[in-house]
Amino acid sequence: MEKKKKIGSWTELPPVSYPYKTREGGATVTVFVPYDCKNNCPFCVNKEEYACMDGFSADKICASIEKMNKLTPYCDFVFTGGEPFANLETLQKMLDRVANTHKVFINTTLPVSQYVTEEDIIAFTEKNKDKITCINVSRHMQHYVQESNDELLTKIAVPFRINCVLYKHYPKEGIIPYLERFRKISGATIQFRFDYTATTPENLYEEATDQILQDLNRLATFTGLDGCRMRCGFHFDYKGMELTYHKTLPYSTVIEKDPKTGVTYAILYDILIKQTGSIHGDWDSHLLDLEAYKHVVFEPYDLKWLKKAEQEEKKDQEEAAFAKEPCVAF
Repeated sequence: MEKKKKIGSWTELPPVSYPYKTREGGATVTVFVPYDCKNNCPFCVNKEEYACMDGFSADKICASIEKMNKLTPYCDFVFTGGEPFANLETLQKMLDRVANTHKVFINTTLPVSQYVTEEDIIAFTEKNKDKITCINVSRHMQHYVQESNDELLTKIAVPFRINCVLYKHYPKEGIIPYLERFRKISGATIQFRFDYTATTPENLYEEATDQILQDLNRLATFTGLDGCRMRCGFHFDYKGMELTYHKTLPYSTVIEKDPKTGVTYAILYDILIKQTGSIHGDWDSHLLDLEAYKHVVFEPYDLKWLKKAEQEEKKDQEEAAFAKEPCVAF
Protein backbone atom coordinates (compact mmCIF):
# COMPACT_ATOMS: atom_id res chain seq x y z
CA MET A 1 0.00 0.00 0.00
CA GLU A 2 1.48 3.33 -1.03
CA LYS A 3 1.55 6.05 1.58
CA LYS A 4 0.27 9.48 0.77
CA LYS A 5 2.38 12.60 1.09
CA LYS A 6 1.79 14.50 4.32
CA ILE A 7 0.82 18.16 3.96
CA GLY A 8 0.12 19.86 7.28
CA SER A 9 -2.58 17.84 9.04
CA TRP A 10 -3.79 16.32 5.77
CA THR A 11 -2.45 14.03 3.10
CA GLU A 12 -2.43 14.43 -0.64
CA LEU A 13 -2.26 11.92 -3.46
CA PRO A 14 1.06 11.60 -5.29
CA PRO A 15 1.06 13.56 -8.58
CA VAL A 16 0.43 10.36 -10.57
CA SER A 17 -2.97 9.60 -12.05
CA TYR A 18 -4.31 6.16 -11.19
CA PRO A 19 -7.51 4.47 -12.35
CA TYR A 20 -10.23 4.43 -9.72
CA LYS A 21 -11.53 1.51 -7.73
CA THR A 22 -14.26 1.58 -5.09
CA ARG A 23 -16.67 -0.68 -3.27
CA GLU A 24 -19.79 -2.16 -4.82
CA GLY A 25 -22.43 0.55 -5.05
CA GLY A 26 -19.89 3.35 -5.13
CA ALA A 27 -17.94 5.52 -2.72
CA THR A 28 -19.97 7.43 -0.12
CA VAL A 29 -20.89 10.93 -1.34
CA THR A 30 -20.58 13.53 1.44
CA VAL A 31 -22.41 16.79 0.76
CA PHE A 32 -21.35 19.97 2.56
CA VAL A 33 -24.42 22.18 2.99
CA PRO A 34 -23.90 25.81 1.86
CA TYR A 35 -24.54 27.38 5.27
CA ASP A 36 -22.68 27.35 8.59
CA CYS A 37 -23.38 26.18 12.14
CA LYS A 38 -23.04 28.26 15.32
CA ASN A 39 -20.60 25.87 16.99
CA ASN A 40 -16.82 25.89 17.36
CA CYS A 41 -15.83 22.29 18.02
CA PRO A 42 -12.02 22.18 18.46
CA PHE A 43 -11.66 18.99 16.42
CA CYS A 44 -13.73 20.22 13.46
CA VAL A 45 -11.71 20.80 10.28
CA ASN A 46 -14.77 21.92 8.31
CA LYS A 47 -15.21 25.19 10.19
CA GLU A 48 -12.49 27.03 8.30
CA GLU A 49 -14.25 26.23 5.02
CA TYR A 50 -17.17 28.41 6.13
CA ALA A 51 -15.03 31.46 6.98
CA CYS A 52 -15.62 32.84 3.48
CA MET A 53 -18.89 31.77 1.84
CA ASP A 54 -18.25 33.34 -1.58
CA GLY A 55 -19.42 31.04 -4.34
CA PHE A 56 -21.56 28.80 -2.11
CA SER A 57 -24.50 27.57 -4.15
CA ALA A 58 -27.32 25.15 -3.38
CA ASP A 59 -28.17 25.02 -7.09
CA LYS A 60 -24.65 23.90 -8.01
CA ILE A 61 -24.71 21.33 -5.20
CA CYS A 62 -27.99 19.96 -6.56
CA ALA A 63 -26.47 19.69 -10.05
CA SER A 64 -23.53 17.73 -8.62
CA ILE A 65 -25.87 15.44 -6.67
CA GLU A 66 -27.62 14.61 -9.93
CA LYS A 67 -24.27 13.81 -11.56
CA MET A 68 -23.42 11.37 -8.78
CA ASN A 69 -26.93 9.86 -9.01
CA LYS A 70 -26.15 8.90 -12.60
CA LEU A 71 -22.61 7.64 -11.95
CA THR A 72 -23.35 5.50 -8.88
CA PRO A 73 -27.12 5.15 -8.33
CA TYR A 74 -26.68 2.93 -5.25
CA CYS A 75 -24.03 4.77 -3.22
CA ASP A 76 -24.67 6.28 0.22
CA PHE A 77 -25.18 10.02 0.68
CA VAL A 78 -24.18 11.93 3.83
CA PHE A 79 -25.24 15.54 4.45
CA THR A 80 -22.93 17.45 6.78
CA GLY A 81 -21.69 20.98 7.35
CA GLY A 82 -22.05 23.42 8.75
CA GLU A 83 -25.46 22.47 10.07
CA PRO A 84 -27.89 20.77 7.65
CA PHE A 85 -30.96 21.48 9.82
CA ALA A 86 -30.26 25.22 10.03
CA ASN A 87 -32.10 25.73 6.73
CA LEU A 88 -34.81 23.14 6.18
CA GLU A 89 -35.98 24.63 2.87
CA THR A 90 -32.53 24.29 1.28
CA LEU A 91 -31.95 20.88 2.86
CA GLN A 92 -35.24 19.68 1.38
CA LYS A 93 -34.24 21.02 -2.02
CA MET A 94 -31.00 19.02 -1.92
CA LEU A 95 -32.67 15.88 -0.54
CA ASP A 96 -35.21 15.98 -3.36
CA ARG A 97 -32.33 15.59 -5.84
CA VAL A 98 -31.19 12.32 -4.21
CA ALA A 99 -32.80 9.32 -5.90
CA ASN A 100 -34.63 6.82 -3.73
CA THR A 101 -32.03 4.15 -4.56
CA HIS A 102 -29.58 5.69 -2.07
CA LYS A 103 -29.26 5.47 1.68
CA VAL A 104 -29.21 8.97 3.19
CA PHE A 105 -27.54 10.01 6.46
CA ILE A 106 -27.55 13.47 8.05
CA ASN A 107 -24.94 14.73 10.53
CA THR A 108 -26.47 17.35 12.82
CA THR A 109 -26.74 18.79 16.31
CA LEU A 110 -30.55 19.08 15.84
CA PRO A 111 -30.50 22.79 16.65
CA VAL A 112 -33.71 24.47 17.74
CA SER A 113 -34.16 28.23 17.29
CA GLN A 114 -36.74 30.88 16.53
CA TYR A 115 -36.21 30.00 12.85
CA VAL A 116 -36.31 26.20 13.18
CA THR A 117 -38.57 24.86 15.92
CA GLU A 118 -38.97 21.36 17.33
CA GLU A 119 -42.23 21.09 15.43
CA ASP A 120 -40.43 22.02 12.19
CA ILE A 121 -37.83 19.29 12.71
CA ILE A 122 -40.43 16.66 13.61
CA ALA A 123 -42.50 17.55 10.53
CA PHE A 124 -39.40 17.43 8.33
CA THR A 125 -38.47 13.93 9.50
CA GLU A 126 -42.06 12.76 9.05
CA LYS A 127 -42.10 14.08 5.48
CA ASN A 128 -38.78 12.41 4.66
CA LYS A 129 -39.06 9.23 6.72
CA ASP A 130 -38.92 7.07 3.59
CA LYS A 131 -35.74 8.80 2.39
CA ILE A 132 -33.61 9.40 5.51
CA THR A 133 -31.86 6.24 6.67
CA CYS A 134 -30.46 7.68 9.91
CA ILE A 135 -29.77 11.01 11.60
CA ASN A 136 -26.40 11.16 13.38
CA VAL A 137 -26.82 13.57 16.30
CA SER A 138 -23.76 15.19 17.90
CA ARG A 139 -23.91 15.11 21.70
CA HIS A 140 -20.43 15.48 23.17
CA MET A 141 -19.48 14.98 26.82
CA GLN A 142 -17.78 18.35 26.69
CA HIS A 143 -20.36 20.89 25.54
CA TYR A 144 -19.10 22.20 22.22
CA VAL A 145 -22.49 22.38 20.49
CA GLN A 146 -25.91 23.93 20.98
CA GLU A 147 -28.17 21.10 22.07
CA SER A 148 -31.90 20.68 21.74
CA ASN A 149 -33.86 18.88 24.44
CA ASP A 150 -33.19 15.12 24.53
CA GLU A 151 -36.95 14.55 24.37
CA LEU A 152 -36.85 15.65 20.72
CA LEU A 153 -35.01 12.40 19.94
CA THR A 154 -38.10 10.45 20.97
CA LYS A 155 -40.30 12.41 18.56
CA ILE A 156 -38.40 12.36 15.26
CA ALA A 157 -39.78 9.92 12.71
CA VAL A 158 -36.50 8.31 11.57
CA PRO A 159 -33.76 6.24 13.25
CA PHE A 160 -31.01 8.17 14.99
CA ARG A 161 -27.57 7.58 16.45
CA ILE A 162 -25.67 9.65 19.00
CA ASN A 163 -22.15 10.70 17.94
CA CYS A 164 -19.65 11.70 20.63
CA VAL A 165 -16.03 12.69 19.96
CA LEU A 166 -13.83 11.86 22.95
CA TYR A 167 -11.34 14.65 22.44
CA LYS A 168 -7.93 14.74 24.11
CA HIS A 169 -8.36 14.88 27.93
CA TYR A 170 -12.05 13.97 28.02
CA PRO A 171 -13.68 13.64 31.49
CA LYS A 172 -13.55 9.88 32.13
CA GLU A 173 -15.74 10.21 35.20
CA GLY A 174 -18.52 11.49 32.98
CA ILE A 175 -18.81 8.40 30.75
CA ILE A 176 -21.27 6.45 32.92
CA PRO A 177 -23.62 9.44 33.52
CA TYR A 178 -23.45 10.07 29.77
CA LEU A 179 -24.37 6.45 28.99
CA GLU A 180 -27.21 6.48 31.51
CA ARG A 181 -28.54 9.71 30.00
CA PHE A 182 -29.13 8.07 26.62
CA ARG A 183 -29.97 4.58 27.86
CA LYS A 184 -33.32 6.03 28.94
CA ILE A 185 -34.17 6.95 25.34
CA SER A 186 -35.76 4.20 23.26
CA GLY A 187 -33.79 3.35 20.12
CA ALA A 188 -30.63 5.20 21.15
CA THR A 189 -27.24 3.85 20.11
CA ILE A 190 -23.94 5.66 20.69
CA GLN A 191 -20.88 5.96 18.51
CA PHE A 192 -17.84 7.23 20.39
CA ARG A 193 -15.28 8.67 18.02
CA PHE A 194 -11.53 9.08 18.16
CA ASP A 195 -10.15 12.43 16.98
CA TYR A 196 -9.69 11.44 13.35
CA THR A 197 -7.15 14.21 12.70
CA ALA A 198 -4.85 12.23 15.02
CA THR A 199 -5.51 8.83 13.39
CA THR A 200 -2.72 7.19 11.40
CA PRO A 201 -2.33 3.80 9.68
CA GLU A 202 -0.08 2.86 12.60
CA ASN A 203 -2.61 3.57 15.38
CA LEU A 204 -5.85 2.75 13.54
CA TYR A 205 -6.05 -0.76 15.02
CA GLU A 206 -3.82 -0.14 18.05
CA GLU A 207 -5.38 -1.52 21.24
CA ALA A 208 -2.72 -1.70 23.95
CA THR A 209 -2.14 2.07 24.21
CA ASP A 210 -5.64 3.28 23.28
CA GLN A 211 -7.01 4.95 26.42
CA ILE A 212 -10.56 5.26 25.08
CA LEU A 213 -10.67 1.56 24.29
CA GLN A 214 -9.37 0.70 27.76
CA ASP A 215 -12.03 2.89 29.40
CA LEU A 216 -14.85 1.33 27.38
CA ASN A 217 -13.57 -2.20 28.09
CA ARG A 218 -13.89 -1.44 31.82
CA LEU A 219 -17.42 -0.07 31.56
CA ALA A 220 -19.11 -2.17 28.88
CA THR A 221 -19.05 -5.67 27.40
CA PHE A 222 -16.95 -6.08 24.25
CA THR A 223 -18.92 -7.80 21.46
CA GLY A 224 -16.69 -7.52 18.40
CA LEU A 225 -14.42 -5.61 16.03
CA ASP A 226 -15.08 -4.77 12.39
CA GLY A 227 -12.86 -2.86 10.03
CA CYS A 228 -11.34 -2.24 6.61
CA ARG A 229 -8.34 -0.40 5.15
CA MET A 230 -9.72 2.97 6.16
CA ARG A 231 -11.68 2.63 9.41
CA CYS A 232 -12.63 0.29 12.23
CA GLY A 233 -15.26 -0.09 14.93
CA PHE A 234 -14.97 -1.70 18.37
CA HIS A 235 -18.45 -2.82 19.43
CA PHE A 236 -19.80 -2.99 22.98
CA ASP A 237 -22.99 -3.62 24.89
CA TYR A 238 -23.89 -1.40 27.86
CA LYS A 239 -26.97 -2.72 29.70
CA GLY A 240 -28.62 -3.57 26.39
CA MET A 241 -27.59 -0.37 24.57
CA GLU A 242 -25.31 -0.71 21.55
CA LEU A 243 -22.04 1.23 21.65
CA THR A 244 -19.37 1.56 18.97
CA TYR A 245 -15.91 3.08 19.23
CA HIS A 246 -15.13 4.38 15.74
CA LYS A 247 -11.73 5.27 14.31
CA THR A 248 -11.08 6.47 10.77
CA LEU A 249 -8.16 7.91 8.83
CA PRO A 250 -8.22 11.65 7.96
CA TYR A 251 -8.20 10.92 4.24
CA SER A 252 -10.27 8.55 2.13
CA THR A 253 -8.09 7.29 -0.74
CA VAL A 254 -5.67 4.37 -0.65
CA ILE A 255 -3.13 3.73 -3.42
CA GLU A 256 -2.79 -0.02 -3.85
CA LYS A 257 -1.61 -2.49 -6.49
CA ASP A 258 -4.00 -5.30 -7.39
CA PRO A 259 -1.96 -8.48 -6.81
CA LYS A 260 -3.89 -10.36 -9.51
CA THR A 261 -3.68 -7.82 -12.35
CA GLY A 262 -0.66 -5.76 -11.33
CA VAL A 263 -2.68 -2.57 -11.89
CA THR A 264 -2.25 0.20 -9.32
CA TYR A 265 -5.54 1.84 -8.30
CA ALA A 266 -6.65 4.85 -6.31
CA ILE A 267 -9.22 3.17 -4.06
CA LEU A 268 -11.92 5.67 -3.08
CA TYR A 269 -13.99 5.48 0.09
CA ASP A 270 -15.47 9.01 0.12
CA ILE A 271 -16.31 11.59 -2.54
CA LEU A 272 -17.11 15.15 -1.45
CA ILE A 273 -19.51 17.69 -2.91
CA LYS A 274 -18.28 21.00 -1.53
CA GLN A 275 -20.35 24.10 -0.75
CA THR A 276 -19.63 25.50 -4.22
CA GLY A 277 -20.80 22.32 -5.92
CA SER A 278 -17.28 21.20 -6.85
CA ILE A 279 -16.74 17.44 -6.59
CA HIS A 280 -13.62 16.27 -4.76
CA GLY A 281 -11.99 12.85 -4.62
CA ASP A 282 -10.77 13.18 -1.03
CA TRP A 283 -10.81 15.48 1.99
CA ASP A 284 -8.03 17.62 0.53
CA SER A 285 -8.19 20.01 -2.42
CA HIS A 286 -7.92 17.66 -5.39
CA LEU A 287 -10.93 17.34 -7.68
CA LEU A 288 -12.49 14.05 -8.70
CA ASP A 289 -11.77 13.09 -12.31
CA LEU A 290 -15.40 12.56 -13.33
CA GLU A 291 -14.51 11.05 -16.71
CA ALA A 292 -12.21 8.50 -15.03
CA TYR A 293 -14.85 7.73 -12.39
CA LYS A 294 -17.25 6.71 -15.16
CA HIS A 295 -14.94 3.72 -15.62
CA VAL A 296 -14.42 2.93 -11.93
CA VAL A 297 -13.70 -0.71 -11.06
CA PHE A 298 -15.91 -2.11 -8.30
CA GLU A 299 -14.77 -4.52 -5.59
CA PRO A 300 -16.61 -6.12 -2.65
CA TYR A 301 -16.66 -3.79 0.37
CA ASP A 302 -13.72 -4.81 2.54
CA LEU A 303 -15.46 -3.83 5.80
CA LYS A 304 -15.92 -7.10 7.70
CA TRP A 305 -15.97 -8.62 11.14
CA LEU A 306 -12.42 -9.21 12.32
CA LYS A 307 -13.20 -10.41 15.80
CA LYS A 308 -16.31 -11.44 17.73
CA ALA A 309 -16.73 -12.14 21.42
CA GLU A 310 -17.49 -15.77 22.26
CA GLN A 311 -21.10 -15.06 23.22
CA GLU A 312 -21.69 -13.25 19.93
CA GLU A 313 -20.22 -16.14 17.93
CA LYS A 314 -22.55 -18.54 19.73
CA LYS A 315 -25.53 -16.24 19.10
CA ASP A 316 -24.71 -16.10 15.37
CA GLN A 317 -24.45 -19.88 15.20
CA GLU A 318 -27.82 -20.30 16.93
CA GLU A 319 -29.47 -17.81 14.58
CA ALA A 320 -27.95 -19.56 11.55
CA ALA A 321 -29.19 -22.94 12.80
CA PHE A 322 -32.67 -21.53 13.44
CA ALA A 323 -32.79 -20.08 9.92
CA LYS A 324 -32.34 -23.60 8.50
CA GLU A 325 -35.34 -24.94 10.43
CA PRO A 326 -38.58 -25.35 8.45
CA CYS A 327 -41.19 -22.65 9.02
CA VAL A 328 -43.79 -23.56 11.62
CA ALA A 329 -47.06 -21.70 12.18
CA PHE A 330 -47.47 -20.74 15.83
